[in-house]
Amino acid sequence: MGNKAVSYASPGKVEIIDTGYPDFVLHDGPGVHPANVGRQVHHGVILKTIATNICGSDQHMVRGRTTAPAGLVLGHEITGEVIEVGRDVEYLKVGDIVSVPFNISCGRCRNCKEGQTGICLNVNPDRPGSAYGYVDMGGWVGGQAEYVLVPYADWNALKFPDRDQALEKILDLTMLSDIFPTGYHGAVGAGVGVGSTVYIAGAGPVGLAAATSAQLLGAAVVIVGDLNADRLAQARSFGCETVDVSLGNPADQIEQILGVPEVDCGIDAVGFEARGHGAEATTEQPATVLNSLMEITRAGGRLGIPGLYVTGDPGAADESAKVGSLSMRFGLGFAKSHTFITGQCPVMKYNRGLMQAILSEKVSIARNVKATAISLDQAPEGYAAFDEGAAQKFVLDPHGMIHT
Repeated sequence: MGNKAVSYASPGKVEIIDTGYPDFVLHDGPGVHPANVGRQVHHGVILKTIATNICGSDQHMVRGRTTAPAGLVLGHEITGEVIEVGRDVEYLKVGDIVSVPFNISCGRCRNCKEGQTGICLNVNPDRPGSAYGYVDMGGWVGGQAEYVLVPYADWNALKFPDRDQALEKILDLTMLSDIFPTGYHGAVGAGVGVGSTVYIAGAGPVGLAAATSAQLLGAAVVIVGDLNADRLAQARSFGCETVDVSLGNPADQIEQILGVPEVDCGIDAVGFEARGHGAEATTEQPATVLNSLMEITRAGGRLGIPGLYVTGDPGAADESAKVGSLSMRFGLGFAKSHTFITGQCPVMKYNRGLMQAILSEKVSIARNVKATAISLDQAPEGYAAFDEGAAQKFVLDPHGMIHT
């Protein structure tokens, strides 16, 4: 049986390839760590992919901003139906529909046992933490494909309680694999609670998920900043205030909204490809958002940083940024006693609760991020539109199972 998948071809280009139907072993291929080749995965399941999303983190690779090798199968936002179970799987059954956290974790190591599943010690020989279809993450094959292998499946997979209900709400539930928990993690890290004022830098899907999460957590005012007018309009569509940072530093516009130029909680949903503000909005300045958040977050406040920062960026504007070294005003953060929460979201910490919020109709994450289903063959067009700033979250539908 074949397995069509989306792969990284070269900077700015993805293509549809046949990557081969998965089995219960990790084979050699683009990006697979040599120490992982031949790894037995009897604890895994094979999924028929129902929904798999294009993520901004994928886009960093496709832009050529990482050391991702050509031929790498992309995709870490996976929702699917179990069609085969490995020898050692006890609790999942064929026919179950599950959400798969983007971070792969073993459930056995010290970090997993402490709930830090984003930095599992056993799944990536290079460093703590792993993900499907991502550079330097161990080489687990990506899920923008018709079929995908999920290791440690009893531990990793979140089973939906009812098949028909899951299929009915699949555009919402597919956000549980990454952006909804990631946005929520940013809001929790920033200390968002009842009555908080919140500023979120970035109105892409993660920023909009963070804004949705801040509302869910009881924030009084949620302000979203971006350069993209369509994305700002999308934020306003579900009750957010907005700041156009192409007009300059957000503090002045925040003051017009709140009466003071500061907020209780700051969230960075932009990451290392940040641009300057105002007249410098056309140039890349990777520390802009972090420095801005320190300026506008109150003394004693917290900064949640779900935006991606990397240790290697060959496309960076300067030599320091190429190794992840940024010109941060850390002294300002120290002087204001800020707390910084960074790193991959430990998806399992949040995904079950957020699933319940979706199934109980307490939140409409698909509407808020403007989820748009397209076929697997349309992935190159989806990547191109997303790269141009489309105010949409593209959801790939490899088997035509999404009905809207």
